[in-house]
Amino acid sequence: MNGVVVVDKPSGPTSRDIVEEVRRVLGVRKAGHTGTLDPLATGVLPVCLDEATKLVQFLALDSKEYRATLLLGVRTDTLDTGGVVLTREDPRVTREQVEAALNGLTGKRKQFPPRYSAVKVRGRALYDWTRRGIDVEVTAREVEIYGIRIEEIRLPEATFAVSCSKGAYIRSLCAEAGEKLGCGGCMSALRRTRSGSFREEEAVTLTGLTEEEKRERLAAHLLPPAELLPGLAAIDVDPPLAERLRNGYQPDGEVLTRYHIPFLVAGDVVKITLRGRHLVAVARMLCASDELVSRGEKRQAVKILRVLND
Repeated sequence: MNGVVVVDKPSGPTSRDIVEEVRRVLGVRKAGHTGTLDPLATGVLPVCLDEATKLVQFLALDSKEYRATLLLGVRTDTLDTGGVVLTREDPRVTREQVEAALNGLTGKRKQFPPRYSAVKVRGRALYDWTRRGIDVEVTAREVEIYGIRIEEIRLPEATFAVSCSKGAYIRSLCAEAGEKLGCGGCMSALRRTRSGSFREEEAVTLTGLTEEEKRERLAAHLLPPAELLPGLAAIDVDPPLAERLRNGYQPDGEVLTRYHIPFLVAGDVVKITLRGRHLVAVARMLCASDELVSRGEKRQAVKILRVLND
């Protein structure tokens, strides 16, 4: 069973818990998600199955959208309400100050992963080191907050929608806003509403269902590999070339000119499909599409990055 199912993760279980549940219910050999959601968080969790697990590295690069609630006046060790309270005070701030603090978080910024996060450091999740009482050095990562839209302010809480690059921690944004306002703050709720092309409207809920009901619902909402990565241009090939690609062939310019090639430049990532229904490979162009022949008949024109037996 190859493809992606988009699960509406409930609050409580970890992302890994959900992946294991899907794997068990569907009886697949391999499964993986495209980006961790904290146990507190809910919403869009794309789960890749079997051959589609080869696409995790591409899907994980996608931008994300969230709806978050900031609780002012409370600092915790995890930067959310699931942690130990470090300080608590009355937030003496105005709505206008809260709006300014949140709106000031947009743009590119360096972010240190929270000490209680799943990012790997020296082979272990950072939260594991923290729980052991071991202080390990972490590196700041550049992320980008594309936009913030404030939805509601009912002090001491403020709810906002945020769009961001991969790797951005919304807990850290909430804590930063609290520090800007001088009263501290943490995240009290988080829902991922979009992960790349996957949106909450297509996410399936598994809570309260029997094993058979879960199996039927997941199977009915399986997205095949050929429908994934919609932002990539496609080169549709015939069965003989598809078989060669799956056996390790790196195509040259002459071979590719037999097919319809959209306008591409060197460095573009494309997907190679079979009859539009099966995903054969993900590849990177080594030249522009109008240079395929001029590079010479036997010169490699595409670098195959991943091959799927879909």
